[in-house]
Order: sequence, then C-alpha cells, then structure tokens
Amino acid sequence: MALSNTQLIVLAAACQRPDRSIYPLTTKLPGGAAAKVLGSLLNKNLVKEVPAKRVETIWREDKKRGRLTLRATPDAFKALGIEESAASAEAFSSTERKPESARKVSKSKPKARGMRADSKQAQLIDMLKQPGGASIDEIVTAFGWQAHTVRGAIAGALKKKLGLNVVSEKSEGRGRIYRIA
Repeated sequence: MALSNTQLIVLAAACQRPDRSIYPLTTKLPGGAAAKVLGSLLNKNLVKEVPAKRVETIWREDKKRGRLTLRATPDAFKALGIEESAASAEAFSSTERKPESARKVSKSKPKARGMRADSKQAQLIDMLKQPGGASIDEIVTAFGWQAHTVRGAIAGALKKKLGLNVVSEKSEGRGRIYRIA
C-alpha cells in the first residue's frame, strides 16, 4: 500500500501518541488538503472514526454517533512497519464505544478523585482532625477566607461531597469548635 509523505508523517505521529489520536496534525496543510489526506487514510482503514471527548479535535459530527475524531488503527502500525505496543492497543480499544446493550451499568458509586496534599481542602481537613478541632476564627485566619466561606466549605465539600462526619460544639474561650469525628 503506497502512502504519501504527508500520510506517513500523520500516521507516524499518531502511532507515537498513547491514545493514537490523529490530532493535532503535525504538518501544515490547508483545510481541503487535510480533509483529503485524512479521508484517504480512512478509506484505507489506517484510521478509524471514534467518539470524541469534549476536549478533542472533531473530525466530523454525525447525527447518530455524535462528535467524531480519528485514531490510528492497528493496520497503521503494520503499514509503517512498526510493532504496536500493548499499552497502545489497550488505549485504542478503550476509546471505542460499545453499543448501548453491551455497556455494563455500574451500580457502585464513581471512584473518588485523589486529593492534593497541599490543597486548602486538605489543610482544612488536617486542622479539623486535630484533637482540639478548629474554630471559624482560626480557619479564617489560616486561609484568609470569610466566615461564610468556611461554613460553606464544611457543609458542602466536607460533609456532603466527601461524607465526613464533622461535629461542632460550643467552647467558652474559642466559640464554636468544628472537628472531624
């Protein structure tokens, strides 16, 4: 299968990317020329249309399949004469959408994202984990927040989103003290 220099450059760049994405194009091509090169690769089954994520460059929009982008196929590796890595093959198969009936419906909660240790939320949790807890005034002083922001962070982020058991009690010298039980 004969490929032009432009097609070789586009495919080689895509095969080096972990997700096999054709975009961004590594060559400067006018719009019409880019469409012809990519269309030719699509016809040769060297690239495949897959559903595009929100941040990805769109190849075209389809009424049934939605926004589509292009990824290099295993045949692209063969055409270039390079060996496909296992990680690349796994990434490619995970980008293909399964039909609605074949998708598994998860009944479990989504996985929680990891929290940065240096974030203000992590620092707030550390303050509230101390045996003596922390008062609104102490938190306001530590972060430069306003009192209503502190109360909102405790009620919203810590209690509702993270599900932490934050208790409060009145103290004579310090006012209301919040701590994680």
